[in-house]
Amino acid sequence: MTTSNVQYGEYLQLDKILDAQFPESDKHGLPAHDEMLFIVIHQAYELWFKQLLYEVESVAGIMQAPVNDNSPQLQTVVHRLSRMTTILRLLVQQIDVMETMTPMDFLDFRDMLRPASGFQSWQFKVLEARLGLQYKQRFGQEYYISQLKQDKIDIIRHAESSPSILQLLNAWLERMPFFDEPDNWTHYHPVSGKGEGEHPIFWNDYRQLYISSLADAEQANGGRFDDIFFKGAEEGQLSPKASRAALFIMLYRGYPIMQLPFQLLNSLLEIDEQLSTWRYRHMSMVHRMIGSRIGTGGSTGRDYLKGALDKHYIFADIARLTSFLIERRKLPQLSPEMEKRLGFR
Repeated sequence: MTTSNVQYGEYLQLDKILDAQFPESDKHGLPAHDEMLFIVIHQAYELWFKQLLYEVESVAGIMQAPVNDNSPQLQTVVHRLSRMTTILRLLVQQIDVMETMTPMDFLDFRDMLRPASGFQSWQFKVLEARLGLQYKQRFGQEYYISQLKQDKIDIIRHAESSPSILQLLNAWLERMPFFDEPDNWTHYHPVSGKGEGEHPIFWNDYRQLYISSLADAEQANGGRFDDIFFKGAEEGQLSPKASRAALFIMLYRGYPIMQLPFQLLNSLLEIDEQLSTWRYRHMSMVHRMIGSRIGTGGSTGRDYLKGALDKHYIFADIARLTSFLIERRKLPQLSPEMEKRLGFR
């Protein structure tokens, strides 16, 4: 094998990267010192968005195959989702650097940027779509792509029509085999005595244990149990079968076979939490910098960001499952067959 004479600067294309900052204030002959910081931070954001999309596509590719649970693939998925969480934490921390710029510093060049705006970050919109944010869930639907060029709109539409991580997660959870194999429950000792309809007796037991654990003020949640785990709540994206599988993973995550599935679910919740934290910090920074003024791209500024913060939760179906947990000591005792299935052999 011959060795190539790779140079650091050439490998990283530093000439292109370091010569990609052209402050508008310089073009107008009104130099604004902080515009360089503004450009570099947003370029760094877009590079990290590119990496996040790279990780998302790799995870989607593995899960769409579908993932082989008896191979290292699930560990790879969890590892890459965890990496995404770490990157998102970094994006939140970058706001600290941005906030070294004062409102007056920003005003030195802000009006020269119109109509450019972070609202035009097509990569971030693609990232949200690939994770599972649907168009109908978006805040400000009327103008969320209105300022983008057609080629970028086409990329976003393609992302929205492709199987998202949330949809692939639903399919993966639905094929969880434990409840479809009667042999796993041969020596299960039911609490309630019988099952209801087509649902395994375990879930009838769990339903009764859950409802009996509720305080008087929580009794309405008993009906929500049937909606989510048996009927299928209209607003949810996880099917009843997938929701039952995800809840089972949360309840019995102490068993070896459940560890990676639980980490996968937890990683998705971490991603949602970090995205929410980023939106909140972004909103707070915008309020600090421009108050109630509209954004350079014509959005409502802070009000738009607050609407997105309140509405753009991608993995809310997973988060709501914690409402249906019961104390570990009250969990139904699994059958010996199931315990063997969930442990090391």
